[in-house]
Amino acid sequence: MKRVIAMLLCVMMIMSAFACRKDTDNSTVKITLSEVAHSIFYAPQYVSIELGYFEDESIDLNLVTGFGADKVMTALVSKEADIGFMGSESSIYVYQEGSTDYAVNFAQLTQRAGNFLVSRDNETDFKWDNLKGRTVLGGRAGGMPQMLFEYILKKNGISPVDDLTILQNVDFGSTAAAFTSGIADYTVEFEPSATLLEQRKEGYVVASLGTDSGYVPYTAYCANKSFIEKHPDVIQGFTNAIQKGLDYVNSHTSSEIAEVIAPQFPETDLDTITTIVDRYKTQDTWKGDTIFEKKSFELLKDILKQSGELGSDVPYEKLVTTDYSKKAAGK
Repeated sequence: MKRVIAMLLCVMMIMSAFACRKDTDNSTVKITLSEVAHSIFYAPQYVSIELGYFEDESIDLNLVTGFGADKVMTALVSKEADIGFMGSESSIYVYQEGSTDYAVNFAQLTQRAGNFLVSRDNETDFKWDNLKGRTVLGGRAGGMPQMLFEYILKKNGISPVDDLTILQNVDFGSTAAAFTSGIADYTVEFEPSATLLEQRKEGYVVASLGTDSGYVPYTAYCANKSFIEKHPDVIQGFTNAIQKGLDYVNSHTSSEIAEVIAPQFPETDLDTITTIVDRYKTQDTWKGDTIFEKKSFELLKDILKQSGELGSDVPYEKLVTTDYSKKAAGK
């Protein structure tokens, strides 16, 4: 991980072009948002896009998918993206490496993990002890999905090193295909992969990491410190749009939400989208507001510490700002 962060810092020194710019009429700001994955897990964001909440804030949003928090942070550091959406552990890593223009988290979206444990067998009486002696397709070392998986294992008295084998050499987004090909006994999957494996009878969801880990600050929006200082109006408008998306998902049915975000997932039928939205909604995935509380940040640091990824303490006051979230929520 240190080598990756060092490379990011080198890129930051080399690159200089900002993606944020205004249209010629000076009314709309073009913003590039790099998301860690394109998943129904982030339904409030897609509601904001589809219902025009960003346009209401004079933001022309360019959404790109980074396929991994490390790649999203690379885009942010190199200024190929204005705003990054990923696990906040990445901002801690960059800060720990001594960056002066570090990423600051300004809005939290999800408060539970969005991935699920999928088994080859329909284990109706699944217990975490079932993983002992088995092989699991996991995530990247130092990434939030993997750290939270290990956090749950330890909560259940299971050693991630000694009690099972976790494969971490499969790229993000390719684990479902690897599982289908016969690799491992279990896989940790986001949606829609988990549901699609079930529909094809190639796997069975036996546990929700979001339910078993409890409330955690899983994903948040961040921007480089310099960008926030130069464009506070953009950050406020962006946060306002996300808050409206949260308000919508927390006040509408799963089927209504699914209909709104369906254009974002043309390869997935509406019934499947509805099923997935309901799964996330039922486990209280989305926050009521975007305020990233200090207690949530401290929990994140505890998870990093247990995983051996927290080299030194990092201050909440530097890596999180709640000014924009509180204003968006009317607090």
